[in-house]
Amino acid sequence: MNSQVRPVALITGASSGIGLELAKIFAREGHDLIISSDNRSKLEAAKQQITARAPAANIDIAVADLAKPEGARKLYDDIRTEGITVDVLVNNAGAGVFGDFARETDLDSELGIIQLNVSSVVALAKYFGREMAQRGDGKILFTASEASLAPTAHLTVYAATKAFVYWLALGLREELKDSGVTITALMPGATDTGFFTRARMQDTELVKKGGLADPAQVARDGYDALMKGDGHIVTPLKDKMKVAVAKLLPDEMKVQTIQ
Repeated sequence: MNSQVRPVALITGASSGIGLELAKIFAREGHDLIISSDNRSKLEAAKQQITARAPAANIDIAVADLAKPEGARKLYDDIRTEGITVDVLVNNAGAGVFGDFARETDLDSELGIIQLNVSSVVALAKYFGREMAQRGDGKILFTASEASLAPTAHLTVYAATKAFVYWLALGLREELKDSGVTITALMPGATDTGFFTRARMQDTELVKKGGLADPAQVARDGYDALMKGDGHIVTPLKDKMKVAVAKLLPDEMKVQTIQ
């Protein structure tokens, strides 16, 4: 059982990508960790990477499939059974599927994405946010997306779920602004992670042209923004102007298409 000598960060989607990089940073910065995904072997490999960089950190593994309705509750109950207080929730796990919504993509896959990107995010924010509000202390980092602000054809469901995450984070931030709980939305642009392989996007122009953001830098920007108490952070720097312009456009002109 975690002795709670150091603050504890729960990071979902921590076996790879931005989640893994966030886990490395939190461990180096003095946190113990609960790292979660649906794949134990990948979590074990991630734990080895994190431990190599931060040997003082205690790292617990929590296997949970957040794409299933019972996943978030199981994760919460497992942590409560161990008597661990979560000081930081990193609501990071997410996925997408690429293709024409009406002609190509699979409904079951998209409903699973909604469960993972929306329902489980809400549930974990409710479970742990309620405890944080009662204590008057805590932090929640939501991984939204640059796509939060722009409808994205061929990633239609993904972009819609990330819009939900962004507005959830901002609404919750307002509700908890005087509570001692910090809420931050991380809004990365296209980042060099396994997302594009899982979404079957390897042959898209977005991936082929390169220039994808470094997940380690995205994670550092997100961590720093959370610790400063910022409401949101757009990263990398080159995407900040793009997002700023998008906010000024009428909705019909914001729509982007990935080919």
